[in-house]
Amino acid sequence: MSALDRFGSLRGPFELERRAEPSRVMPYLSPLIAAMAMAITGFILFSALGKEPVTAFRVFFIEPVSTLYGLSELLVKATPLLLCAIGLTIGFRANVWNIGAEGQLVMGAMAGGSIALFASGLGAFTIPLMLLAGMAGGMAWAGIAAWLRTRFHTSEILVTLMLVYIARLALSYVTHGPWRDPAGFNFPQSEAFEAHELMPLLFEGTRVSIAFVMGIGLALLALVFVSRSFAGFRMRVAGLAPAAAAYAGYSDKGTIWLALLISGATAGLAGVCEVAGPIGMLTPDISPGYGFAAIIVAFVGRLHPVGVVLASLLMSALYLGGESAQIELQLPASITGMFQGLLLFYLLAADLFINFRLRRSVAVTRSQATANAVSVKRPANA
Repeated sequence: MSALDRFGSLRGPFELERRAEPSRVMPYLSPLIAAMAMAITGFILFSALGKEPVTAFRVFFIEPVSTLYGLSELLVKATPLLLCAIGLTIGFRANVWNIGAEGQLVMGAMAGGSIALFASGLGAFTIPLMLLAGMAGGMAWAGIAAWLRTRFHTSEILVTLMLVYIARLALSYVTHGPWRDPAGFNFPQSEAFEAHELMPLLFEGTRVSIAFVMGIGLALLALVFVSRSFAGFRMRVAGLAPAAAAYAGYSDKGTIWLALLISGATAGLAGVCEVAGPIGMLTPDISPGYGFAAIIVAFVGRLHPVGVVLASLLMSALYLGGESAQIELQLPASITGMFQGLLLFYLLAADLFINFRLRRSVAVTRSQATANAVSVKRPANA
């Protein structure tokens, strides 16, 4: 039996129709639609979990940022997300898919932390050298994927992702072994960094450091880079029209190296800013997944530096809400990842309507299909 016989029609009440040209409004509306859909779904999920929806919504989204300290923590968690996402945004524009910013963040933290642990007598140069070492560590880790991609045509998606696990294991090894604090009661952590090895704070009584200002500065630099520089133009062309970039003589290998090194440097910077900022030492768990969440931040921000700043604040709010829900609602830690996944899911769904629109379809019933078949067989002079 055919689909027509079983259902009586060939189409549903609506169908997708390709737009003559992409919508200019939907790229900006889809993040807002995704955020609203995520919040509505949250109401439903809270009810399914046996929590009073309004109270749970207040605990998750409002209470964490209702105080000055809460707002400062919003900036603290937004900082590594912003730093990682800025670099990823530049690479994604060129169709270079660095999925391993988490590993580059870890290696940057280890490289920068090693300066604090083993280099003494540097004085005022300590923090600058830590930052440079962190960026170099992230670049070196991303450079492995760049070399394998340009030399052996491997997938940077798989290589950067697999390198995350190696970086995490390396961090676990040094914090449990040679770098462990001998006076730390056998906890897997390094010695605490000294005061001159910590990032200066922006506001007393908070944990917000100058790293957030650095993130805003990098976002502005990225904006100039992608919109005003020749290298940024070359990467944008490589992403939008690879054939045109090849015809123009733009180096594909150069684009890959530049994209991965930039994203590795910003991720490494995020790592060293974490260990020299709110954490103050090396531990096995310096990141709750900032490098992976930064991928969502980049796409919610429409691969635009200004949008990434706003998206990093939104993602930071989800982290704070998850921690608040664990304490006050006794929900599992995975609640944060669930909301992050919902945000990405709805964003991808809303992005469909950039190139398509919904329109009411004319259902073709069984009788209509039969009449059409008869009319086709009927002679023209009948």
